[in-house]
Amino acid sequence: MARAAVPGRLIWRVATVDATKDESATARTLILDVPGWPGHLAGQHVDVKLTAEDGYSVERSYSIASAQDGSRLELTVQRIGDGEVSPYLTEDLRHGDKLELRGPIGGWFVWDPSSTAPVLLVAGGSGVVPLMAMIRADKDKVPVRLIYSVRSPADVLYGPELSERARVSPLTLTYLYTRAAPAGMPVGRINADILAAAGWPPDSKPAVFVCGPTGFVEAAANLLVAAGHDPAAVKTERFGPTS
Repeated sequence: MARAAVPGRLIWRVATVDATKDESATARTLILDVPGWPGHLAGQHVDVKLTAEDGYSVERSYSIASAQDGSRLELTVQRIGDGEVSPYLTEDLRHGDKLELRGPIGGWFVWDPSSTAPVLLVAGGSGVVPLMAMIRADKDKVPVRLIYSVRSPADVLYGPELSERARVSPLTLTYLYTRAAPAGMPVGRINADILAAAGWPPDSKPAVFVCGPTGFVEAAANLLVAAGHDPAAVKTERFGPTS
C-alpha cells in the first residue's frame, strides 16, 4: 500500500529478502531481514528505494504488516499494473535480493497494544495491511472487530490467517464484498447499518482505525462520526497509486 513519504532524521538500511508469500493474484508479502532495525509500532510504514544500474532511483512507501519481531519485517505490496515499483517487488524480487529501506515512519496512525480499549478496524482493499500489524500485535487479546471491504473473495489478503485468528482469539471478522460475493451473501458497500451491526457502539469508546482508498475512508469516517463516535478517536489513513 503506497503512501506519501514523511521526512525525518532516518537512515537508509539494506534489507535482504528472506522469503516471499503470495497473498492474492496481485499482492505479495516480502519477508525481510533488516540488520539494525530499531523496531516499529503497529500502523507505521517505511520508504523503499530501488536504484538501477545507471543510478536512477525511485522511492515508494509501504505499510508494515508485521508485529515487531527482532530484525525481521513484513511488507505486503499490491501490484499496480502500470506501476514503476510494485511490479518489480511482486514479480521479480527473489530470496537473497537486497533493497534499501528507511523507517519506521508515522506517529499518528499507530495502535498501542498496552491499551485495554476495544478496537474497531475498518479496511478497504489493501488498507488491511497496517491493520493486520495491529491484529498481530494484540498479544494481550484485546477484543478486536475487523470490517474488511474487498471487491471479491479472491481479493482478500491474509484470508487463512484471519480465519484462524477469528477462531482462536477475540477477533470478530466481517467481510463486505463490493463486486462479487460468495453464494448467499449480498454485494454492497460500507454503510451505517453494517458499521452498527459489526462494529462497536460509541459508548464502548473503542479505538478506531480506518484505512483504504480516499473515498472509502471518508465515507466510513463520516458514518462513524454520524453514529456518535468521538472524531478524535477515529484515526484514518488514505492511500492511492503514486504517479
